[in-house]
Amino acid sequence: MPELAEVEYYRKQWLPAYGQAVTGIYLNASKRVFRGVDTNALQRDLAGQLFTGSEAHGKQMCFRFGPNIWLGVHLGMTGKMTILSSLESPRKHDHLVLRMGDERQLVFSDPRMFGRILYAYSKREPAWWALRPPSILSAEFTFERMHHFLDRRTKSPIKAVLLMQETFPGIGNWMADEILWRSRILPSKRCGAIGLRARRELYACTRQVCEDAMRVIGTDWGTPPNDWLFNHRWKDGGHCPQTGKSLKRAQVGGRTTCWSPAWQR
Repeated sequence: MPELAEVEYYRKQWLPAYGQAVTGIYLNASKRVFRGVDTNALQRDLAGQLFTGSEAHGKQMCFRFGPNIWLGVHLGMTGKMTILSSLESPRKHDHLVLRMGDERQLVFSDPRMFGRILYAYSKREPAWWALRPPSILSAEFTFERMHHFLDRRTKSPIKAVLLMQETFPGIGNWMADEILWRSRILPSKRCGAIGLRARRELYACTRQVCEDAMRVIGTDWGTPPNDWLFNHRWKDGGHCPQTGKSLKRAQVGGRTTCWSPAWQR
């Protein structure tokens, strides 16, 4: 599933059409990506509106059209944002296509349809966008906030807690493993057993991994360097970049997890 940096990368794919007007709309209204959306209102309201802005937050995106239109996108597992030329026809899994004034087509596609389109016509932020937790790279994401959150989940493994979007928006499986590897904490360790010094290291690594991911992946889908865990965690038989010893893979908190027993003690 796309995480913080991948979502930012996909948000940028529509930016070349910024400032252009919507001249046509194609959508598969019956598909589950539109669950809960009034697709007739979406088509009616979007027609002729200018693309005025966009923002990513955690695993969600929001695109603005005109002064009052809010178009939310959650990529799910296989969602993608792309641009097609005006000469190309919608493909099998293209569920929303916005034809723009400069002859581009903004496309949301999702083969498995675990993603979701959200929509609101409002002068104010709709609830699905307004009720966001602080971004990890914002000043509001403080050590105290994380510290208190861990204190309320003392019996939970830290890997499972890092995936809780209400406090760690955008963190997914690979980023959680990267954070724990850099902070040398076992994924299965209970939050209540993580001391203050280790929590400070965890906080610093959480922000650093997000910064690094945004810089390397969020900009142009670049390849992470080999001194990250990222390049070594995907297959059995990988080796820790720090120790050279074998990595281990197992289910922790219901998710496939990779760690270095020799490094994360």
